[in-house]
Amino acid sequence: MLRLVLFALFLGICASAAKQKKKETPQSLSRGWGDSIRWVKSYEEGLSQMVKRKKPLMVIRHQDNCPHSQALKKAFAADKSIQKMAEKDFVMVNLLLETTDENIAPDGRYVPRILFVDPSKSVRTDIVGKFQSHLYTYEPADMMLLAKNMKKAKQTLKSEL
Repeated sequence: MLRLVLFALFLGICASAAKQKKKETPQSLSRGWGDSIRWVKSYEEGLSQMVKRKKPLMVIRHQDNCPHSQALKKAFAADKSIQKMAEKDFVMVNLLLETTDENIAPDGRYVPRILFVDPSKSVRTDIVGKFQSHLYTYEPADMMLLAKNMKKAKQTLKSEL
């Protein structure tokens, strides 16, 4: 009888432990792109916050299962100057799903892509990466170019205000 009680108790503890392991911690809005950055929940909220806070909107469109997105995320999160500018000078949103706004896919719906939007809600088509076919794509080795483009986006905003 004692063995049966101990076995039932052991079984109950194991089941409880397995149930606790299955509970996932909720994913933050950063999704690994930088936990110190204030991220908005959606593109629409980003547009609203951009006007309210008088800062350009930086849109990162990516997918969790894309190796190029993952590599870019790792480089983006590791670059201290980019993290600082993103935290201080931009309204930031990273999107896993496409929006209905065609403006943030000026040259196609590929991932990863990074675009800048100014307070007039216009995509900055003059701020691009190095590729001719996918203008808004950056690679991990392009962090200096991305930082330069971030500075360009915020400088242009200052001259417009």
